Amino acid sequence: MALLGCHVSVAGGLWRAVERGEALGCEAIQIFTKNQLQWRAAPLPLHVCERFFRARRESAIDSVVAHASYLINIAAPDAVWEKSIVALKDELDRCDQLGIDDLVLHPGSHRGEGRDRGLARAVTALKEVFSVTEGQGTRVLLETMSGQGDGLGADLDDLERLIEGCDGDRRLGLCLDTCHLFASGLDLRRADGYRRLVDSMERRFGLDRVGCWHLNDSKEPKGSGKDRHSHLGEGELGLLPFSLIIADERWASTPCILETPKEKDGDQKNMALLRKMRGR
Repeated sequence: MALLGCHVSVAGGLWRAVERGEALGCEAIQIFTKNQLQWRAAPLPLHVCERFFRARRESAIDSVVAHASYLINIAAPDAVWEKSIVALKDELDRCDQLGIDDLVLHPGSHRGEGRDRGLARAVTALKEVFSVTEGQGTRVLLETMSGQGDGLGADLDDLERLIEGCDGDRRLGLCLDTCHLFASGLDLRRADGYRRLVDSMERRFGLDRVGCWHLNDSKEPKGSGKDRHSHLGEGELGLLPFSLIIADERWASTPCILETPKEKDGDQKNMALLRKMRGR
């Protein structure tokens, strides 16, 4: 079965995320290993890594996924590109220290320089980072994006070109975000639309490239290009896509992470809804 979970806070210590995930009944969690709005972070002390390992070992959490800083832009045309390479390497180092297998990364924005140039810069950045982190096992999961602004990754062609540009490196995978896919123009509201997406993913990439789903309803209509998440069943997508994903045996042991709004008891309600769809 798919592993159900949420993005959880690490406030008070990385190990606190495991505790919060367990309190929500999560089987998988997603975390930031550092402040997502800062370039630099203090090195991880050994005792923090050990406490995180111990919390994981003693918990019912099967999988931990990290999300890279929102500042990283491996397609940037300026000095941000070099800072992003350093920051991405640091993110992978932190994941390696914490035993985290997958790191979700936004493919970046070309900032008006054009898609081809942006993709070329992103490929160069990924190759450089993989070269200097050779021997590490953490995968970089390129996230499907909504198509907002100059961002890459709303078109599956972008992701295919990035993987091909990196010679099919097995350390590159994919994170499929339901809101972003819908906002980019892919209709998941019917079973045939979902099947077409999965068939396309299998044909282009192979389903083993998919390391994570982000489960989010969309406040905006199909093809809007707007990244606005909503609670499950309260947006334009409805409930069917989520029931199809978590019932699909092809996603057995794949983390399916909620990134829905956090106000009040949103995580509890969305998790309860997913468990009900799955039957437990």
